[in-house]
Amino acid sequence: MQRRRQLDPLLWAFLPYIAVSVTHVVLLSLDSPAAGPTKLLLMPLLAAPVLVSLRRIRERAAQALILGALAFSWLGDSAGALFPAAPEVPLMLMFFGIAHLAYITLFIRHLAQRRMPRWALVYAGWWVAMVAFVGPHAGGLLIAVAFYGLVLGATAAFSTRCHPRVAIGGAFFLASDTVLALRLFLPDSLPAWSSPAIMATYTIGQGLIIAGALIALRKRGA
Repeated sequence: MQRRRQLDPLLWAFLPYIAVSVTHVVLLSLDSPAAGPTKLLLMPLLAAPVLVSLRRIRERAAQALILGALAFSWLGDSAGALFPAAPEVPLMLMFFGIAHLAYITLFIRHLAQRRMPRWALVYAGWWVAMVAFVGPHAGGLLIAVAFYGLVLGATAAFSTRCHPRVAIGGAFFLASDTVLALRLFLPDSLPAWSSPAIMATYTIGQGLIIAGALIALRKRGA
């Protein structure tokens, strides 16, 4: 009972993020113009449970990495709105690439609980397949796409060493960006519902990564 009471504030802190995530995906499904503003709220709301947990997390570097990953994810989400005169896709790749590097560092230095399982090699195969399939359509962005894919695959692979929620979140994040890459570079190959599918898997992935990270770090700091 005591542990349940201690976790309640963390659970409550996730509710606004969950509510806005569902709302955003529904608005995308309806092709509503309100989907854009709700997207900009996602990462700030996901930062709420992190802020609630700061006193319970002893490792300041871990705090900084989590908040940094969320900040650069927000910049990736907001690239088109914040920098309308700049090319959106390269900015997205840059901002999300930095976010993934922060996550990789967090997983290796602060959250690793076990050795990487052999099955995680599937993520290396995913990278080869993605470059082979998307690369011919990426044009001048081929190198950027290949590097971003390498970082994304590494995030998913290293997440397998962490709390199970983090590992599942890493897989969802990978799924989201896989569909996003297809939508960006092979738009005629996907149905209209792929857009809400991208954001559904993205919000689930980010939420699970943060939830698993906070559970592990709070337990260590107890």
